[in-house]
Amino acid sequence: MRILILTLNYLPELTGIGKYNGEMADWLAARGHEVRVVAAPPYYPLWRVSQGYSSWRYRRESLGDVDVWRCPLWIPATLSGLKRVVHLFSFFLFSFPVMLFQVFWRPHIILVVEPPLFCAPTGLLVSWLSRARSWLHVQDFEVDAAFDLGVLSSPRLRRIVLRVESWLMRKFDRVSTISGQMITRLGAKGVLPENQILFPNWADVDHIYPLEFSSTFREQLDIAASSVIFLYSGNMGEKQGLEIVIEAARRLVDRQDIVFVMCGQGAAYHRLRDLADGLQNIHWLPLQPLDRLNDLLNLADVHLLPQRADAADLVMPSKLTGMLASGRPVLATAFDGTQIAEVLEFSGVVVPPGNDDLFIDAIVDLTGNAGQRRQLGKNARNYAVEYLGRDAVLARFEESLQECISSKH
Repeated sequence: MRILILTLNYLPELTGIGKYNGEMADWLAARGHEVRVVAAPPYYPLWRVSQGYSSWRYRRESLGDVDVWRCPLWIPATLSGLKRVVHLFSFFLFSFPVMLFQVFWRPHIILVVEPPLFCAPTGLLVSWLSRARSWLHVQDFEVDAAFDLGVLSSPRLRRIVLRVESWLMRKFDRVSTISGQMITRLGAKGVLPENQILFPNWADVDHIYPLEFSSTFREQLDIAASSVIFLYSGNMGEKQGLEIVIEAARRLVDRQDIVFVMCGQGAAYHRLRDLADGLQNIHWLPLQPLDRLNDLLNLADVHLLPQRADAADLVMPSKLTGMLASGRPVLATAFDGTQIAEVLEFSGVVVPPGNDDLFIDAIVDLTGNAGQRRQLGKNARNYAVEYLGRDAVLARFEESLQECISSKH
């Protein structure tokens, strides 16, 4: 197969959704498929272009067996609703001619990774011109999230954009997403059941696994062996609701046996640092390279996965798979019946979003119950191995790609 992937983030050397895109492309190429990727220069989650790249130049590079075409985009110094829209639109604008050029390559299937939805029309047009099949993968429902989180607010604009989104989704031959609850939402947007595909984020259980010894990060941060570490690692954006972690640290500042570690970057990073000013029970770490990821995840006695109430089931955090694979319990904020709550039924503790008191009570309870932490962590690892193994997930995805191409008429 000749597979053309259009995605904003392609960062195989780091963590997050860009890493998933990179692993997927590498895996498909290793299976003998020809894979091309059209992406932005590496910039996320730091919101600045990585050294050696430019935000205003095109670049073509080979990463392993994958042919990657980097396209310019505008990166705002500060984020707002309008600036985010312009940022995403700039990638659509600059990637459009590169995608048109790929028509001459004659791909068999074009995979568009959302966000951004702006790129969906490009994928549809190029698939029509090259007589290829079209596939949209929804990593999160950016349109719903933008309005529900207040990034955009006009009710009239919401009606228009949601209609356009539904129309675009229905034009793709296949639409995939990462959880059962999100599949249900696809149906509500008009995607036919036969065109819906479950394509979950996977866990690299061979490279993420429980360590038999203490993480080197504990010594690096000079955290006592007797302290229980609650770790948040990932993008620090607005939809995560990370203020609840800062509030927990503030109320538990006198507990010498409870320590919080925040690792990552993002749009809310500086605001969160300001909120935590003066708190000595929070340690801050920058985004870590892939070769230190397992050591980082093993730093946690408990992983933290907060989310805002209005983002429930609009996203299924990609970071959850690594948390489970590390064999540590997860404390999450989610409503009953959501996908996160179902996954963590036997491998974590779930409290309602925005409830500071219950969140803090859960931290205190987990701190005082090492046996519960061990059992939940064991369950988490078993779940990751059984249901989220990378090869199994990608093999099912490859079969779906082949079936989609063979169904062309």
